[in-house]
Amino acid sequence: MGAKRVGRTGAGVLIGCATAVAGLGYLAVAGTVLGPFLLVRRTRPRARHALTGGARRVTALDRHRRTACFGDRFPALYEPEGDKALRYLAAHTYAGLLTAVVLALFALGAVLAAVLVAALAHGGVGVPQLLGQTALGGVFLFLGVQGFLSLYALDARLARDTFGPSERERLQRRIDELAAGRAAIVHAVDAERRRIERDLHDGLQQRLVALAMLLGRARRPGRTPEQAAALLRQAHEESGAVLTELREVAWRVYPSALDGLGLREALGGVAERSPVPLRLAYDVRDPLPAPVEAAAYFVVSEAVTNAAKHAQADTITAQLSAVKGVLTVSVRDDGRGGAASEGTGTGLAGLRGRVEALDGRLRVTSPLGGPTVVIAELPCA
Repeated sequence: MGAKRVGRTGAGVLIGCATAVAGLGYLAVAGTVLGPFLLVRRTRPRARHALTGGARRVTALDRHRRTACFGDRFPALYEPEGDKALRYLAAHTYAGLLTAVVLALFALGAVLAAVLVAALAHGGVGVPQLLGQTALGGVFLFLGVQGFLSLYALDARLARDTFGPSERERLQRRIDELAAGRAAIVHAVDAERRRIERDLHDGLQQRLVALAMLLGRARRPGRTPEQAAALLRQAHEESGAVLTELREVAWRVYPSALDGLGLREALGGVAERSPVPLRLAYDVRDPLPAPVEAAAYFVVSEAVTNAAKHAQADTITAQLSAVKGVLTVSVRDDGRGGAASEGTGTGLAGLRGRVEALDGRLRVTSPLGGPTVVIAELPCA
């Protein structure tokens, strides 16, 4: 621990003692003023609201103290609910005043140690007395250090539980996220199946019916060789269109290039098939897990498809970079904007469940008039 950090920590402890004195003053004054109103059922809600509101403002000083002196980071928009701020203020006041008493005892012990050393230098203290004073001072020093460390840890724990979600709240939030993610995945899989069925029924099936009709017409009796050749030529062209659409459906389900060539080449295929010019910036050196590669591919593919179909974009830019174990995928188009990432189904809305299933985060910024920016952050660990 550097000298600068030691200085900040010491300042944080001393400021904590001062805020404990301020908390004691607030509790005394507010308790005296609002106490009678708290005893009356009719005025109790407003008095309690005023008491907890003032406690939040006082405890905000400790939040800044923990951040500035100890480097703690708390959620920016998190506010203590209910009486949590009031309970923190009472507990911190007790712990802070007790810390001040321990520090005062340390100072008193230092003075007594200096007096003992001075008396020893002048020969006024014998060996038995010196040993007894040293043993007693060592015991009190040990107890004081242990008490100080316990109070130091208590201060940090109180701050974590008050200015950030508690362990129970974090666990409950994680359970809720997993439950929501599981439901989103199930819905996304069902929606994807329906989309594939619709593509096969409305696209490939209709083309195959047309191909069969062309071949049937070519085989009818009475056709001249020229008519049969023309029908067969149309059937050949239709079979090529069927193969192209079948390939597109297969790529939308899962691109085989991911397994054989990797994410970069698969995204190159997206750029080749895109009707809008796509500029791709790929800055990923280390290999990525297969689920992360698949999620990144679908983020780029769906964002490009959305921009080409709905945004009337002229250019699209996709950037992929991996920093500190997080793959960031950013897709930007210069279209008209207005894209929505909420709701259900496929498209940008369907990507959210796919990204959150990997503990990732998807953000879509699309004001009317554009541009639309889709950013996905995917943990690679």
